[in-house]
Amino acid sequence: MALGHPLVAFVAADTPDARNAQVRLAHRYGNTPLDRAEVVVALGGDGFLLETLHRTLGRQIAVYGMNRGSVGFLLNEFSEEGLIDRVSRAQQVTLHPLRMVATRCNGERVEALAINEVALLRETRQAAKLRIIIDDIVRLPELICDGCLAATPAGSTAYNLSAHGPILPLGSSILALTPISAFRPRRWRGALLPHSACITFEILETAKRPVSAVADFTEVREVARVEIFEDRNVCLTLLFDPEHNLEERILKEQFAP
Repeated sequence: MALGHPLVAFVAADTPDARNAQVRLAHRYGNTPLDRAEVVVALGGDGFLLETLHRTLGRQIAVYGMNRGSVGFLLNEFSEEGLIDRVSRAQQVTLHPLRMVATRCNGERVEALAINEVALLRETRQAAKLRIIIDDIVRLPELICDGCLAATPAGSTAYNLSAHGPILPLGSSILALTPISAFRPRRWRGALLPHSACITFEILETAKRPVSAVADFTEVREVARVEIFEDRNVCLTLLFDPEHNLEERILKEQFAP
């Protein structure tokens, strides 16, 4: 990454480790206001990195994460030494979020962006009943389940992985469609879709079996229909150390015991 000496802003999760790291790094390297920075250094875990990416949506700014949290799958190792040089040499990965267009039972439409996933979840003890349509073709007339989610490669190691969905390499141009506790059809384990696919969920029996739709941090309750597609007009830039070797980490995760 040819940034020379980039203007860096440090942001931190609300934890002692992250806050202390922010103070030390800002004292050592200076701290550019976020609205003037070229790079944001996010100190925390994967969840805080996701928050930081949402804060920078629509801006020409790169995000370099360092792990001061618990998971840190998408983060670089923490070190105070040679940070500006690390940021300048970092490799770029461009992400495109999912756009969710949710129509509530009362006809209200709500749009939101999801960097990780859009998840449909049952609101009550009753299982959800969903119809799944891909590019205007009904692929699954009825799925009885706790829910279903569509995940990006960046989000495939989060909720998607917990629901036994596949890990997707960054840049793979694939989306994961993963059921959550599917009851019928019991053998359906989800699908891999091209990134250009338009996914539509129609909620069946909405009064008896209410469903909410969640795009990262945005929840819309009592939905009747949800459309999901990758928004190629929105670009996010993540930075990784060359030796971080994210592809190797993804491979290891798939063979982890």
